[in-house]
Amino acid sequence: MHFYKGKYSTKILNKDTHVIGLKFKQFVVFTTLCFLFSCKQETGALSKIDGRQIPIDASLEEVDSISSFVEPYRNRINQVLDSTLAYAPKPFLLEDGEHNTSMGNLMADIVLSEAAPIFKSRTGNDLDFVVLNYGGVRSIISAGNVTARNAYEVMPFENYISIVEMSGSAVRELIAFLMASDRVHPIAGMQIVLDKSGSLESVDIQGEPFDENRTYFVGTSDYLVQGGPSIGFFKDTISTTHIDYLLRNAIIDYFKKADTLNAAVDDRFIQLK
Repeated sequence: MHFYKGKYSTKILNKDTHVIGLKFKQFVVFTTLCFLFSCKQETGALSKIDGRQIPIDASLEEVDSISSFVEPYRNRINQVLDSTLAYAPKPFLLEDGEHNTSMGNLMADIVLSEAAPIFKSRTGNDLDFVVLNYGGVRSIISAGNVTARNAYEVMPFENYISIVEMSGSAVRELIAFLMASDRVHPIAGMQIVLDKSGSLESVDIQGEPFDENRTYFVGTSDYLVQGGPSIGFFKDTISTTHIDYLLRNAIIDYFKKADTLNAAVDDRFIQLK
């Protein structure tokens, strides 16, 4: 009889101990939460900003330790940038034509050549023509060896190639913009012919007459696509395809394959005399 009573009492004792321990834990959690919520989160306020100009001139002395650390990286970068990729038999300029220029034509041809196969493989569609902006070509290419450094000079921006799908009516507006512009914007894959008075005579795209009843795929830079109507190039687009290809990388890839660069003022945009 005492055995069962002792066992029963032990069970009651264990149960009471468990309940007390549980209540103690709840009390600790409750107290901690009250403490945390009672703490006021104070943030400092910026009251003043001081600044001064530090001129970068001959008065600054080179730090030998930093120069020594950077030197192998600098040498490697210069080696890559100055390695010859192609040859230019003549200078390619931005002011040597009235409606198209040798440098502008080279840039537009590069985009058409390098982007078309990528776009075709990803979408099954053909790239019809290319339109770039005059201001996006930042340098000429002089006669002689052509290097990767030239590509960075021509395209110092991190601009990517984009392909926009446009209706025939939107393409007509784009053509009207190119005709009215006082700057020579590079084009490729398209021929615009003006009559003697400056009115539109004809437009061919990939050797075929322009058809306003179909859509066209136009290669350009993402800068012009993002700028949209504010820049004037693309007031209306159906779709945009980003091929993840830097314009500068396309230039370098083209240089590596071309050996000798060939571009000239031609008949892609002309006015009849």
